Amino acid sequence: MTGAGNGIGLSIAKAFLAHNARVVAVDLDADDLDRQFASEPDATTLVADVAADDAPARIINTAVEHFGGVDILVNNAGIVIAGPFETLTDDQFDTIMGVNVRALFRITREAVPHLKESAAPRVINLGSIMSDLAGPTLSIYGTSKHAVAGLTKGMAVDLGPHGITVNYLQPGSIVTKMSEPFMDDPEFKAYWEAKAPVGRLGQPEEVAAAALFLASEEARFVSGVGLNVDGGAIVQF
Repeated sequence: MTGAGNGIGLSIAKAFLAHNARVVAVDLDADDLDRQFASEPDATTLVADVAADDAPARIINTAVEHFGGVDILVNNAGIVIAGPFETLTDDQFDTIMGVNVRALFRITREAVPHLKESAAPRVINLGSIMSDLAGPTLSIYGTSKHAVAGLTKGMAVDLGPHGITVNYLQPGSIVTKMSEPFMDDPEFKAYWEAKAPVGRLGQPEEVAAAALFLASEEARFVSGVGLNVDGGAIVQF
């Protein structure tokens, strides 16, 4: 479970623990991991930069060493860099794609041999409603999330014969540490509250509930799907 120290990742990790899963919680912030998981007997933590060359092996080996294998892989780690298109740099593009796409690809590839040995293997990736849409100042971020959608569908096709389902979540405007700088703008916040037909922003726990479904036995015939968790924002003009 990458990006588990706060926000959506933390909520998914806690939801899985509440349903008797054993969790490897991965994050860059050691303090967040210690604070959130020190008292969880079924969780082990790993401080790692998911974009680092050695991260995939470290993450998957930790799961195998502590828990004997991998049943569910949740690729949640992600970053946002915003700015007018003409101001964005090569380094910013490479940084976002490295975390949001390349790391997801490499960690999943590392996990596949172990997922093949699982009785109910699942991969859950974190996309965004930006996997389908575009927005001002978010061209690189949106590109990365479109890539997550495409990569997930490709993995679903290739890994399906091994019984592995691969899906992605498409959260809308969720109140998290990462979204705070955007939500501090009253106009931005009001726009997304109004865009969702339910008339409010979402909470991380609501995304976690969708992740639980995709990980469940009830979702065994669901693969290659992007599940919107956005209060209906994506369907409204």
